[in-house]
Amino acid sequence: MFHKNIKLILAGLMVTTGIWQFTESNIGNGIFLLVLSFIPIFLYFKNEFILLAFLKLRKQDFEGAKKWLDKIKNPEGALIQKQQGYFNYLHGIMLSQTNINQSEKYFKKAIELGLSMDMDLAVAKLNLAGIAMSRRRKLEATSLLNEAKKLDKQNMLKEQITMMKEQMKKI
Repeated sequence: MFHKNIKLILAGLMVTTGIWQFTESNIGNGIFLLVLSFIPIFLYFKNEFILLAFLKLRKQDFEGAKKWLDKIKNPEGALIQKQQGYFNYLHGIMLSQTNINQSEKYFKKAIELGLSMDMDLAVAKLNLAGIAMSRRRKLEATSLLNEAKKLDKQNMLKEQITMMKEQMKKI
């Protein structure tokens, strides 16, 4: 994994070399280098290890996802803010199966850092609502559920939200 600034420098060098190839009448090489420069720019905004961890989570392979996330040694220095949010979001999802205390910490940090997609933010708030409900903090759980419902524009979490609201009535 390259540091985020090295990715930008690499992209800048590729663009510069591509322009130089245009001036040398090597149009094909210039076009190829300009197109190739999009890869480090893409990886600046979307970290490769986080993408691979998401792919492992889609297959329910928590151990494989953890291995990919463990390859990120210094998340504060190597990742931009949204990537740090997703780094914490993925850790929260994996720890929600085993350790609720740590998963709450990771979900709160992910929400604080920000997530790009409303659906991911809704899932994080839904998990936090479940944790708050398990600790008998009904007011906090209600507000988090309402926020998750607002963020769930495709109604993909509708069943889980209604089920949690019914469970809160029993508390």
